[in-house]
Amino acid sequence: MNPGSIALFISGAEIAFILFIVLMVFGADKVPEIARGLGKGMRQIKDATNDIKTEITKSAEKQGIDVDITKDVRSQIDKVKEDVDDITGPIKRQF
Repeated sequence: MNPGSIALFISGAEIAFILFIVLMVFGADKVPEIARGLGKGMRQIKDATNDIKTEITKSAEKQGIDVDITKDVRSQIDKVKEDVDDITGPIKRQF
C-alpha cells in the first residue's frame, strides 16, 4: 500500500493527536528512535518489493512473456480513439 494513500484518510488533526499520544506514551527522547526504526522498516519493505518485482520481470523475460503491457494498452487506446472518431465524425459540430 502506498503511504500517500493512507494520508488521504487521515486529517491533520488526527495526525497531531496520534503524535501527541506517541509523545505521551514513549517520551520525547524515544520518538526519534521510533521514527528511525519505522523509516528503516519502510525502506526494507520497499527494497524487498522492488526485488520481487525485478525477479518477476526477469522470470517473465526468460519465459518469453512480454512484460511491457503499456505498449498493448496504448495501442488499444489509440484503436478505440480512432473508432470513436470514425463513428462521431459526421455528428461532431464544427466550432
